[in-house]
Amino acid sequence: MRLLPLVFLAQAVFSAMTVAQAQSIKSPYTEMAPLDRYLIEDRDAEIALARTGAPASISSEAEVMVLGRNGYTGAVKGANGFLCIVERSWGAATDQPEFWNPKVRAPICFNPAAARSFVPAYLMKTKLVLAGKSKAEIVRALDSAFESGELPALELGSMCYMMSKQQYLSDSGKSWHPHLMFFVPGDSAKSWGANVEGSPIIAANDPEERATIQMVWVGNWSDGTPGPPVAH
Repeated sequence: MRLLPLVFLAQAVFSAMTVAQAQSIKSPYTEMAPLDRYLIEDRDAEIALARTGAPASISSEAEVMVLGRNGYTGAVKGANGFLCIVERSWGAATDQPEFWNPKVRAPICFNPAAARSFVPAYLMKTKLVLAGKSKAEIVRALDSAFESGELPALELGSMCYMMSKQQYLSDSGKSWHPHLMFFVPGDSAKSWGANVEGSPIIAANDPEERATIQMVWVGNWSDGTPGPPVAH
């Protein structure tokens, strides 16, 4: 199994390259593109895309937020505690080469614990991006918010679904694999047995989010159709 890094968030897998490969390739995305390129003009289309992050049995009752010019706002009230959004490229760590890629669209559905304790950092990061802050300013602001308690500590059991067949995670991994992500405090890849021969878990430590993202491929997309073979 080839090990894959996160290029989002946090929160997310935005590349099908190894970290070493990603760092050795000069990125064409050296600055933020015009804001309109990150937005989805049709609000209903963004809601529908967000819901593809998880099976309909979960996403149909979830809260949905959509991206506007000043950040994410609530579009649909939920009934099950889950939250579905379409992440953009700045869900990645700031040192990733596609941090400003305007083509990235990553539908994700967070469980209640992650919606409460992991998503706030991404929402803050989004506001900083839209305010024109530099990468260094974004990192400093997030760190300060964690230290002051403005951003919450990660709750145990935080996870999300990333099972959308329509995902565009990076230029080289447009529709990567349907997968689940588990958010664990600190640098915890070793304690989960991740990133070793034969392990089904791929992990990436994200110190900016103060978490390790543990990824597990699943067999089907959220619509029930088969995903790529695991050996892909």
